[in-house]
Amino acid sequence: MTFTAHDAHRHIGRLPAYPFYGGPAINADVTARETVEELIRDLDAEGTERALVLPNYGVPDPDVSFGLNHLALEAAQKDDRVRCGLWVSPKASDAARNDASLALAAEDGVVALKTSFLLGGSVDDADSAVQLERIFTTAAAHDLVVHVHTSPGAASDVDKIGQLVERYGDDTKIHLVHLGGGMSGHMKLIGGRLFDWIEAGKQVYTDTSWAIGFAPVWLCQEIEERGIGHDRVLFATDTPWGDHAGEFARLAAATDDPELTAALFRGNFEALYGA
Repeated sequence: MTFTAHDAHRHIGRLPAYPFYGGPAINADVTARETVEELIRDLDAEGTERALVLPNYGVPDPDVSFGLNHLALEAAQKDDRVRCGLWVSPKASDAARNDASLALAAEDGVVALKTSFLLGGSVDDADSAVQLERIFTTAAAHDLVVHVHTSPGAASDVDKIGQLVERYGDDTKIHLVHLGGGMSGHMKLIGGRLFDWIEAGKQVYTDTSWAIGFAPVWLCQEIEERGIGHDRVLFATDTPWGDHAGEFARLAAATDDPELTAALFRGNFEALYGA
C-alpha cells in the first residue's frame, strides 16, 4: 500500500549496556536514536507524518528514562509532526522524580504520560497506590493519555492492567500498548474485554505493535462484526523495540476496508493526539 501513517508509539534515547536475564552486558536497542535530528531523519525516510515519541526505557535505573524526558520534549517542540509522552513511574521510591516529570505536563507538545511495571511496582501494590493516583489524576486534569505497557504474566498482564481501566477509565484516556501483549493478552482483549470496556464507556485504546500475526486480522474482523472499536486502535512501531516496515505490513494486511484502514493509520491518532 502507498499511504502514509502516523506512529502512535515510538521511543527516543539509547539505553546503557545491561546484563539482561543474567547474561553479559548488552545493547539490544540497536536502532535507538540519541538525537532529535536522527529521529527526524527516520520519520522522513519512513514517510511518517505524525509520531508520539516517548523516552526509551528498560534498564533498572530510574534516572535513565526520567533523564530522557527532556529529549522527548525537545523533539515535540522542535518539529510539529512530533508529540511527546513523559516517563512516570508507579514506584513510591520515584516520587521526587515524578514531581519533576509531572511539572512538565502542561508544556507545549505533551500529550501523554508513559508508565510500566516492568521495572517494579504493581497495580495492586500499596507501595504504588499514591503514584498511580497522581499519574492518572494529573493526566485527566491536563487531558493527557496514559500509556501503559502490557505483556503476558506478572504485573503487566492484562488481568492486572485491566484494573487500571476499571478504576480510571471513566475520567482518563488509557492506551494499552501491544494489544494486551502476546497470545494471552490478545485473546483476552479481542475475545471481549476491549469491547466490553468500550460499551461500558471506558476511554480505552490500544495499538498493534508486537502483535502476533493472527491478532490484527481477528481484531479487524471483530470491529467490523460488532460495529464498535474502529476508533480505538492505532498503528504503532515501538521503535527501536519494533520496526516500521514489519508493523506497517502486518496491520495493512489485516483489513481491506479503506475507511477502517484510514482510521487505524491516521484518523485515530489525530483524534487522540492531535492532527
